[in-house]
Amino acid sequence: MRILIASNNEDKIKEISEILSPLEYEFISLKDAGIDIDVDEDKDTFMDNAYKKAIEIFNSLDKEDKKNTYVLADDTGLSVDYLNGAPGVLSARYSGFDHDYKKNNEKLLKELEGVPLENRNAKFITAMVLLGLDKEIRVTGEAKGRIILKESGLEGFGYDPLFYSFDLDKTFAEAKGFEKNSISHRGRALEKLLIKFKES
Repeated sequence: MRILIASNNEDKIKEISEILSPLEYEFISLKDAGIDIDVDEDKDTFMDNAYKKAIEIFNSLDKEDKKNTYVLADDTGLSVDYLNGAPGVLSARYSGFDHDYKKNNEKLLKELEGVPLENRNAKFITAMVLLGLDKEIRVTGEAKGRIILKESGLEGFGYDPLFYSFDLDKTFAEAKGFEKNSISHRGRALEKLLIKFKES
């Protein structure tokens, strides 16, 4: 059996396959599977976007591949209290459709200019859906923290240099991969997924 991770984001694929390694499945990306589908994530919630991605990609598989493949899709974003939950489902394309980490971070800092630290609380949210012929699992995970005044740290990706984790007392970008995975939104969702997968 294999798990097709509905992404070509190498950072995300590495993170997911590390956390789900106890399953001893083969992990492949969309590119590995020769799938070139650009799912329009036009829903209002992370879960609806994740499900739409999972079902469209699973339905694109041929009959034989469906028998030995689970599709795992997620939608992840940053929700900032002061910005009424923005960037939310638009997190990846906050500054435009080129998914540019640096531009997204610059826009976020600009939106929060002059806002004191105590009013910059935020959380990362991951909604995840795993689909197969015999399974449909939905889970969510959250990590709480705040947006700091300038980027700090060289690890991670996306908003990690700006997200100060209350659990780690440092930014996600200052944390090693294993530290972040142990408490991150995606890590928490995947831990729930592991439990539900083994139970089902």
